[in-house]
Amino acid sequence: MSSQETASRVSAFADDAMGSDDVTGLLARLALREVSAAELRAAAVERARTANEALNAVTTWVDAPVAPEGAAAADAPFAGIPTLVKDNEDLAGYATSHGSRAIEDRPAASHSPWVDQYLRLGFAPIAKTALPEFGLTASTESSRFGATRNPWDTGRSAGGSSGGSAALLAAGVVPIAHANDGGGSIRIPASCCGLVGLKPSRGRLVDRPELARLPVALTTQGVLTRSVRDTARYYAEAERLHAAPGLPAIGHVKGPGGERLRVALVVDGLRGLPVESATVAAVREAGALLAGLGHHVEEAELPVDDRFGTDFLRYWAFLSFALQNAGGYVLGAGFDRSRTESLTQELSAMFGRGAFAHPGSLRRLRRMAREHAAAFDTFDLVVSPVTGHPAPPIGHLGPDVEARAHLVRLLRFASFTAVQNISGAPAISLPLGRTGDGRPIGVQLAAPYGLERRLLEVAYEVEAAAPWPTDPAAV
Repeated sequence: MSSQETASRVSAFADDAMGSDDVTGLLARLALREVSAAELRAAAVERARTANEALNAVTTWVDAPVAPEGAAAADAPFAGIPTLVKDNEDLAGYATSHGSRAIEDRPAASHSPWVDQYLRLGFAPIAKTALPEFGLTASTESSRFGATRNPWDTGRSAGGSSGGSAALLAAGVVPIAHANDGGGSIRIPASCCGLVGLKPSRGRLVDRPELARLPVALTTQGVLTRSVRDTARYYAEAERLHAAPGLPAIGHVKGPGGERLRVALVVDGLRGLPVESATVAAVREAGALLAGLGHHVEEAELPVDDRFGTDFLRYWAFLSFALQNAGGYVLGAGFDRSRTESLTQELSAMFGRGAFAHPGSLRRLRRMAREHAAAFDTFDLVVSPVTGHPAPPIGHLGPDVEARAHLVRLLRFASFTAVQNISGAPAISLPLGRTGDGRPIGVQLAAPYGLERRLLEVAYEVEAAAPWPTDPAAV
């Protein structure tokens, strides 16, 4: 097998043990003993070795199956499915880089809570994947590992911060991959790479308990897939191991729901930030699709204060300040703050210069979470862009861009997704749009806190009505 490249596209799909199947298809073939777990792993590794030459998405190879620390689930539901782990979560025996030269290359002593559960479900990592330094920007480019490239156009970004996972998944290396999301880091790479990316409700999945002690707990774990049914299946099985306290159960969603919904269609950016015409067209087409399916659709404004972008940036700066100045405590001995990138340093300095304004921003962010929930008194679903424009060229959000210019570009690109990180509500990116040359554009569907089931039901419906291509070489 060799990776096929069409113009600047990269596809690792091949006539091997994995074929073009998604997780659900592979599980059926495993059950029939048409393939073995060893054959799937070998095929995924071969695909990864070849595709990574063009995509630069792997930070560490996982050379052998890794066992969970907790007891494996009886008849682990995903046993034998090869996958990837983003390199900001600990996998015992392998270093966790966080995409930074400031981190000492030292093997983790144990799995993180989420990784341990992922392994208990039966998933078998073959590699750890790239992210920008500490996941602080929306393109997977770092001074430590270089740029991860998009398999739909290798001259463009795979998005971030889960871009390494997204690039290899979209290229066909594995059928599912780990991602996490603190400001859009599941949904943005899903949009850039033509994938399904669900950011779950706060508290839905297991995570490190210390994250809940932050003033606003932004980050959630999750996965990227190529099909709605695979995302639904993952959440159903994860819920069997960890039923989230205080949240309605998702259950195993297997198809569309029958309820017709009130849909708010949002096309305008924050405070007049521009939204590229192809993205606006993709959102409007998604609205027309939903209307044609019987949902009530009307245009609305994003339900946030005009100061939201500034307030979120201040909180992002606070997190950078904490990493820059307490990295040894947060990330372990050997952290060298002098080796962080200019964006991390500028965000940290920004917090220091404006610390007096932080309490007010924090109050407004917490209030926004309540106001966002109230928006769903009028609507059942909010449909919007994932990003202000499709995947940017490599270097547009790279580590060599002057830090303040980088932040301006970041706000123009990634201003739609942070709302759900502050509110804690779920949102999903679906690859419903295309650029003129066929590159994917994600459309975001957002629901009230705890209602992932609603998102999955609607996602099934639009996937059936407007299926998306999954192989970059086939478009």
